Amino acid sequence: MTALFPKVGSLKLGYHPTQVDEFFDQARAAYERPGQPDGALVSNDVRRTAFDLKHGGYDTGAVDAALDRLEAAFIGRQRESYVRTNGQDAWMADLAQRAQTLYPRLRRPAGERFAHPSAVGTGYRATDVDDLLTRITAFFDRGAPLTADEVRGATFRTAIGGRAYDEGTVDAFLARMVDILLGVSEG
Repeated sequence: MTALFPKVGSLKLGYHPTQVDEFFDQARAAYERPGQPDGALVSNDVRRTAFDLKHGGYDTGAVDAALDRLEAAFIGRQRESYVRTNGQDAWMADLAQRAQTLYPRLRRPAGERFAHPSAVGTGYRATDVDDLLTRITAFFDRGAPLTADEVRGATFRTAIGGRAYDEGTVDAFLARMVDILLGVSEG
């Protein structure tokens, strides 16, 4: 059997090949048979997927890029189905409604947009996250260019206490933003 992805050297860590192969088999079945019991996989499932690391496993960059494409494909199919049933204007209105739920957080003062971890807890450096939120605000307010890949690929330095934001909350917000950007880019 041919490997789905390139492998890293035996001394390097990569994603566990068996787990990756099984996930992509499931994803292929879900994509080819939407609405079937094995077709229940959706874009959020793709985004939340994680694999164990193993020496000599699949190259993480190659697998992550494939996951990004798969997520976009599922969102594209969702959009297509929604538009076929409800029309393009309804799709855009739905995206706008979802975007409006994100907007109030963008209006909060820098440094106060997300919960902070406990005094000794670590999280994403608030100034790094706020810089990205400034770009997101410019996207909403002025149509400044911003892609799902830019949001998805954002990295933040670590900080502690009041200089940090809770990682889970930030990740959930950015995941919703990626959904909106992918939905817009399909239109």
